[in-house]
Amino acid sequence: MKALVIGGTGPSGHFIVNGLLRRGYHVAILHTGRHEVKEIPDAVEHIHTDPFSDGALTEALGNRTFDLTVAAYGRLRRIAEIMAGRTGRFISIGGAPAYRGYMNPAVLNPTGMPIPTPEDSPLVPVEEEDPKGWRVVKTEQSVFEHHPRATHFRYPLLYGPYQLAPREWSIVRRILDRRPIIIPDDGLTLNHAAYVENAAHTILLAVDRPEAASGQIYNCGDERLLTLRQVVEIIADTLDAKPEIISMPWQFAIPARPLISQPWTTHRVLDMTKLKTQLGYSDVVPPERGIAITAAWLRDHPHEPGDAAEKILQDPFDYRAEDELIAAWKRLCAAMPQVKFESEPGYTTTYSGPGGKARTTPWS
Repeated sequence: MKALVIGGTGPSGHFIVNGLLRRGYHVAILHTGRHEVKEIPDAVEHIHTDPFSDGALTEALGNRTFDLTVAAYGRLRRIAEIMAGRTGRFISIGGAPAYRGYMNPAVLNPTGMPIPTPEDSPLVPVEEEDPKGWRVVKTEQSVFEHHPRATHFRYPLLYGPYQLAPREWSIVRRILDRRPIIIPDDGLTLNHAAYVENAAHTILLAVDRPEAASGQIYNCGDERLLTLRQVVEIIADTLDAKPEIISMPWQFAIPARPLISQPWTTHRVLDMTKLKTQLGYSDVVPPERGIAITAAWLRDHPHEPGDAAEKILQDPFDYRAEDELIAAWKRLCAAMPQVKFESEPGYTTTYSGPGGKARTTPWS
C-alpha cells in the first residue's frame, strides 16, 4: 500500500507518518525540504517541491497514484482537485474557523459559539461576515466535490513540539525571565486545543476505519479541556517555578491577548461525540502531560527574542509596559472602597465549600 502525506514535517506530521509505517504503508512525504525532523525514518521517501504551487505540485507527482493521501499542508482546495483520480482515499485537515462565531462570536445571539459545538453547527455563510472562515468553508466544499468519500478534520489550536507559533511560549518565556503572568478574568476561558500526538491519532483512526470515516467531517481536539489558568499552572509546575499570576478584567489584560488568540474571552469548545462514537477516539496523551511536554520542549528549544514565532504570536514581551500596567492595577485594587452590605449575599444554602456558611449544629 502506498501513502502520500502532503506536509509531514509539521508538529503532528511525524506521528502520522510513523503511524502509517506501522500499518504497513510505503510512505512518501511531499514538502518544501526546508527543514526535516529526526523522528521521520530514512526509509520514508521525500518529494521536495512547493505544496502551494499548482505547477510544481503537478510536476513533482507526475503520473503517480496512491492508495491513501493525507493532505496536511498547502493549498488544500487545489490539492483536492489535483489528487482527484490519483488516490484511493483522501483525508484532509482543515480548521475549526469554518464554524460561524469561531472568529466572530458577536454575530451569534446570544454572543458566543454553542458549547459544545457539534459538526452540524452553522458554518460561516458569507465572506463579509468572516473572510477566513468563509474560505475554510469553501475549501471543505471543494474537498468533497472532488472526493465525495473523503474524510475531513476540523483542527483547533495545536500544541506540542515543532509548533511555528506556540501559544505556550508566551508563558514559558515569562517564567524563564522570572516575570509575573497576566491572565484575563482569572483565566477561565476554554479554548479547545489538541496535543499534536492526539491530533495525529485522529487521522490514524480514520485510516483504520475507512467505512465509518467515509464522507465524514469530524471535530478534532483533546477529550478534556484545560482553562487558561490551568495551563499556566501546569507550565509553572513543569518548570519548577511559582510565578505571580495576576488576574485582570479582559479590557485591561492587554499582554494576555496572544494567550486568548481572539478579541473576546468567549469559549471555543468542540463537541467530540462523533469522533468518539464513530472512530473510537480517546486521548493518547492526557492534556496535562501534553502541556508539560510542550513546556519542557520550549524550555530546551527557546525562541530568539523577536524571531518569527514571536512575530506570529504578536507578543512584544514589553516588560516595561507590563510593569506599569501591573502597578496601576494594584493601585486601583488598593483604592477600591470596602462597601458595607446590610445583609451580605451568600453562595446559596446548597454550597458547603470553603467560605460557605458554617454548620450551626455539631455532628451527633
